[in-house]
Amino acid sequence: MKLTRAISLTNFVVAGSALGFQVFVLYPWHKELDESFEKLKKEHLRVMDAAGDSLSEPQRKALSDKMNELKAQSSRSFHFVNHAPNPREAISAAKERILPTKDKLMIAVAKENPMDVSLYARYALAGAFCCAFTHAVLTPVDVVKTRIQLDPIAYSSSLSKSARHIVSAEGPGALLTGLGPTIAGYCLQGAFKFGGYEYFKARAVDYLGQSTAANNRNTVYLGSAAAAEFLGDIALCPFESIRIRLVSQPSYATGCVSGLAKLAREEGISGLYSGLGPILLKQIPYTMATFLVYEKAIQTAYSVVDKREVSSMGATGINLGAGLVAGLAAAVVSQPADTMLSKINKERAVIGESTSRRLFRIASELGLRGAYTGMQARAVMVSGMTAVQFGIYGDIKKVSLNLDPLFCRDTLLRLTDFALFQIFGATDGVELSERYVAVDSYSEELQQAAV
Repeated sequence: MKLTRAISLTNFVVAGSALGFQVFVLYPWHKELDESFEKLKKEHLRVMDAAGDSLSEPQRKALSDKMNELKAQSSRSFHFVNHAPNPREAISAAKERILPTKDKLMIAVAKENPMDVSLYARYALAGAFCCAFTHAVLTPVDVVKTRIQLDPIAYSSSLSKSARHIVSAEGPGALLTGLGPTIAGYCLQGAFKFGGYEYFKARAVDYLGQSTAANNRNTVYLGSAAAAEFLGDIALCPFESIRIRLVSQPSYATGCVSGLAKLAREEGISGLYSGLGPILLKQIPYTMATFLVYEKAIQTAYSVVDKREVSSMGATGINLGAGLVAGLAAAVVSQPADTMLSKINKERAVIGESTSRRLFRIASELGLRGAYTGMQARAVMVSGMTAVQFGIYGDIKKVSLNLDPLFCRDTLLRLTDFALFQIFGATDGVELSERYVAVDSYSEELQQAAV
């Protein structure tokens, strides 16, 4: 009897709670949503009227024809608030960016959600994969380059001769020394590098505003690259330290985990981060040069060819070519610091010698000529690696954004079956997160805008 009453009481409480939730929570929310929906429809119509007033008669006719064509295709529901923080922000972001000109309508993109974790997680994942993959593939070249830097007397400056010398003396497996820490370290570094670059770039646009950021885009590129690389280097440094130890002293440890444990046990945190200074001196200029030169190379390429007419394969080819040029420039800029990094991680520091004094001593011993030891091997490695990185990164990012496009994050004006705005994002890791596009051919552009 008591059990039956307890069950009945429990059912009553559950049912009452559900009813109360519907009456006091769901119904007011639904009513508010309906009111917002009606307001949003009115705002849409106002914006459409404003856009129509800025068009010439032929453009109005083309726009009307395209709208009718889109309506005939299928019946789609409104999706204008799918991922926007709220309807008012979505509409105000759209309205503020409609700028009439003579015969063109400047169409703007809604601002990115500053806390869109999933978007930057995809950027980071793409960066982690492309950096880990390219560094892993080029591990043999990196081993030869490091050996040349550490012992230029035993190993000639020729990449092929040094590789043959290592294989004959230690076997083919020696060329894969340090593969574990290479993959782990550059997976983390790539995530911070590419994901952070996109994040800081977007935040710079938010802080400076579209116009100021566009007028100072080089500064935005350089600052974003430096900030992202700094975080990436913090994650990379311990793995790079053990990688160089394993390459210079193959018997130091059996692998990445045991090597990190041994280094931490014997030298502590200072041992794991003994090469942080040279890494920062190497990687930050390297990344700044890489992104800036890549940006300029892409800009130059698309000033010669029409981006809309370039196939997917052609776009990948342009990414690879721009990455190759950027890699060569970055290799020249960062080579001295790379040589110093190899030297500083080869052996323990002298007791009582500070890091700055140690760096100064190594730089004095090397000189300018010594600082560029192994340049040939590193130029081959870095240029090829950078080209493939940007090629892979661009393709992965395009795939991920196609799965969940930018217009699904901050959805813009969308009335019944007609999408007025063509959505653009930071494509190929190089462009500002907000941009404007002039629509010259409405039939073509609106077809691209239809989703």
